[in-house]
Amino acid sequence: MKKYFAILTLVFLMVSCDKKTKVEKAVEEIPVALQVDRFDQAFFEATPKDLPNLKAEYPFFFPEGIEDQVWIEKMQNKDWRDLYAEVKKKYPDFGKQTNEIEDLFKHLKYYFPETVLPKVYTVIGEMDYTSKAIYANDKLIIALELYLGKDVKFYTFPEYFRQNFEERQMMPDIVTSYAFRKIPPPSDKTLLAEMIYYGKELYLKDLVLPNHTDAEKIGYQPQQITWCQENESYMWRFFIEESLLFSSDSKLPNRFINVAPFSKFYLEIDNETPGRVGQWIGWQIVRSFMENNEVSLQDMLKMDTKELFEKSKYKPKKNE
Repeated sequence: MKKYFAILTLVFLMVSCDKKTKVEKAVEEIPVALQVDRFDQAFFEATPKDLPNLKAEYPFFFPEGIEDQVWIEKMQNKDWRDLYAEVKKKYPDFGKQTNEIEDLFKHLKYYFPETVLPKVYTVIGEMDYTSKAIYANDKLIIALELYLGKDVKFYTFPEYFRQNFEERQMMPDIVTSYAFRKIPPPSDKTLLAEMIYYGKELYLKDLVLPNHTDAEKIGYQPQQITWCQENESYMWRFFIEESLLFSSDSKLPNRFINVAPFSKFYLEIDNETPGRVGQWIGWQIVRSFMENNEVSLQDMLKMDTKELFEKSKYKPKKNE
């Protein structure tokens, strides 16, 4: 019997690998060539007399109502120039990253042929961690000051933010911005709806970022993924026993969904937990659904929370 199951498992893996290979071969054939404009360099290597030309070439980076002197002071400010020097040292050439973005958009075009290929702009912004990468159809704007590595001196954010200021987070952040256009917002305010919304986004990353780890897709440290895997059944039992899944308590997103140093079970283990465990559980529910149903990615992303959950047949792995 054991031999039979071993053979069956091997056959399944071979079929899965073959299917994956076919997808990747098809992805490779999709023509994608992106143009990158280093606005960060254009701005900080300009002089005040170049400002009119910059504003004419990049009008979308110069909102009306802001006096020229503001931009000139930014060009000449020592702190901004020190930050630019760090960005220039980290990204003197954007070729490697351009190749990665092109590969990402090949995957996006495979699953969403209507995807508009953007022009890529690199910028140095205001350290807005909510807008690290913005996909806006014909433009993709990447704030390089937030991908310098978590230990650079310019960051005053807490550790749980800084851990995602690594170069490797650039592609997952682009997918997050892209996903806003493909995944309808939760249909209700329940915790489960929020969990599955983010589960859909993370499953999309499974498909379009095949060379990224689970930790990189969700923005965890490897040990945080391990903690979730080891405590999956405990977390699920807590959600069930506390009747949280279908609760619309406004405090739940901050406890289990939003960026935070840890999740809030209000138990002694809280300090051991990563934040956003609700997103991670939602990811496992969506993965279970896709394993147990023949549904296209596009249809799954549009599915109602209740239907997806009921058809997922999700069962957390039991702790050993």
